[in-house]
Amino acid sequence: MTVLIDPPNWPGPRGLMWSHLVSDTSLEELHTFAGRLGVPVRAFDRDHYDVPETVHAQAVSLGAEAVSSRELLRRLTEGGLRRRKRSS
Repeated sequence: MTVLIDPPNWPGPRGLMWSHLVSDTSLEELHTFAGRLGVPVRAFDRDHYDVPETVHAQAVSLGAEAVSSRELLRRLTEGGLRRRKRSS
C-alpha cells in the first residue's frame, strides 16, 4: 500500500492551504485510505483527493508517505493512475 501526500502548498477554500492525496497503486486503495481519514467523496477529483492542511499530519500518522509535489506527480504517472483534464 502506497498512499502519498504532498505539502499543503495550494491555496483553497476557507483560507486554508491544501494537499493532494494519491495512491500510486490503485484508486480503490486511495478511496479506502481517504475513508479511514474521514475525507468526503466530494473531495475526489479524477485521480486525487484535495485535503486541507488540517489533516496532513493525520494522513501521515495513518501511513501516507509525505513527498514533494513533483515526486507525487511522478509516482502517480508512473503508476498509470494519472488522469488529466479533458480539453474542451
